Amino acid sequence: MSLPVEFKPLHIPPLEEVAEVLQKALQKNFAEVEVTVVNCPDLTKEPFCLKARGLCGSPRLADVGGVPHLMPHVQKDKLYDIKTLAVSVDLPDAFVVGAGAGPYPAVGVNSELMANIVTGDNCANGSHIAKIDSSGNSQLMKLPESATGCALMLNMFASEGLPGKVLRVWAKKRTGNINLVTCIRQALLSHYSEKPIGLGGTFRLVNGHAKCHVMPDFSTVPLTCTEDVNEWLRFFDMQAPMVFLSTLITKDHGLDLRLEHSHGYGSNCGGHYHYDTTPEIVEYEAFYNVAEFIYRVDRPKITHNLGRN
Repeated sequence: MSLPVEFKPLHIPPLEEVAEVLQKALQKNFAEVEVTVVNCPDLTKEPFCLKARGLCGSPRLADVGGVPHLMPHVQKDKLYDIKTLAVSVDLPDAFVVGAGAGPYPAVGVNSELMANIVTGDNCANGSHIAKIDSSGNSQLMKLPESATGCALMLNMFASEGLPGKVLRVWAKKRTGNINLVTCIRQALLSHYSEKPIGLGGTFRLVNGHAKCHVMPDFSTVPLTCTEDVNEWLRFFDMQAPMVFLSTLITKDHGLDLRLEHSHGYGSNCGGHYHYDTTPEIVEYEAFYNVAEFIYRVDRPKITHNLGRN
């Protein structure tokens, strides 16, 4: 059965223009900032170790499913295969990175997914999940090559995985009160106003700590308010170095979108990024590309804004 798909074009400003916008905005939130347009480094190498070299070639965002599939009541039938999702966004041979819910049939429980997959005939899966173990601790796992699925929701950036020009964002010592991703998104929203812009890619927490959550197994009671959600989630202070897979879009664009979503992992930890907790020493390095389209796949029929932070 094919999934319902909607898509809309996004505004595509020159990378040099975006870099200038972000340089000015991030200087208000970080003591040291450098935003430039560079040749994308080979992301298959350390420290990223992703499954394709770059973020270029037909770049696009997709918002699949959504939090309303998880709460107030979980819909366990909402299962997706990222290889099929690549076809749904008109890029069957894609390099996909992003943040979503892990494939619970393969993992055994609910989990946080860090998607890192090349689809098509040369499929390669480098995805990880973070789950809560029997002791209540966060446990990081590399998914088996065959586990290319996800459940409930996924925010993904897809491209041909080619080398090319991208944005490099370097920021150190946070002086403002918003996280890196939100600062980037709000800067673009402020400058471009009604023109929706989307970015996707990866960033590193080079130094410092970050507040991250990991979903435990599915709640046995309905999650109906923010207090319920925060009581159910498990929060952790995670230490650099960590690699995050990240998407953001400035406006809802009439598609009921999650505006930003980043999941990441280190040597023995992983989860959903909220913000850094060590502003005096924090350091980030990010590589993003501008998306040409936003796809909305399997939009929930009944929606809400709970649990989207």
